[in-house]
Amino acid sequence: MIDSHCHLDFPHFDEDRDEVLARAVGVGLTALVNPGTDLKSSQRAVALTERYDYVYAAVGVHPHDASTLSREILSELRQLASHPKVVAIGEIGLDYYRDLSPRGQQRAAFEAQLALAADLDLPVIIHQREAAADVMDVLRDWAEADHPGAVLHAFSGDEAMASEAISLGFLVGVGGPLTFKNARRLPELVPSLPLNCLLIETDAPYLTPHPYRGKRNEPAYVALVAERLAELRGLSLDELLHQVNDNTLRLFRLPSAS
Repeated sequence: MIDSHCHLDFPHFDEDRDEVLARAVGVGLTALVNPGTDLKSSQRAVALTERYDYVYAAVGVHPHDASTLSREILSELRQLASHPKVVAIGEIGLDYYRDLSPRGQQRAAFEAQLALAADLDLPVIIHQREAAADVMDVLRDWAEADHPGAVLHAFSGDEAMASEAISLGFLVGVGGPLTFKNARRLPELVPSLPLNCLLIETDAPYLTPHPYRGKRNEPAYVALVAERLAELRGLSLDELLHQVNDNTLRLFRLPSAS
């Protein structure tokens, strides 16, 4: 299994990071991608790749911190992205739910980092919350030229958004909410999407899947997401993992040995 999105650099894991990763490896995890959320987080994510062979990083500024993105920080992100284990630009996008940065600055930061990704030929990891129309408006423009790929992580949009994203050549990431007992839209949507367009993730320490909802999430729980997705698709776990792992390897250009 590959966890395509988790935040191991966050302080939630400072006391037991090695144990958390040992549990993940114990359930079959072979790789994970740790996106940054600001410059310091991106630096920590890259540092983790040097400590653990199976950890890869993405670098970027989250929409919550979009107001901090300067020309200097963008330059530092470019330098970080030259590290051989940086596989994407992210986590970037728009968040109108919390609105922790002004929307104009969010969009400017989003567009600047998409341009950086295109320039570096790196895929992007997209965060979207209550901003679907504007996210797709920006991505349509970005997709007009050849693009290096994207995943809409922790997908919360509707069928129309998913269909358009896939038509533009993007992937859809699903995680813990797929397992929630009160979930309706996502479990109904996921079976209709092409299997070669899906990734699995935890977004640890957030969005913990059932039956651990309300507790800290961790990469080992990606197994619960995989099991639920296999159930919804009517596939064996091995069949499901063969395809979603291939999708992840393809998007992030991870070594096939993973």
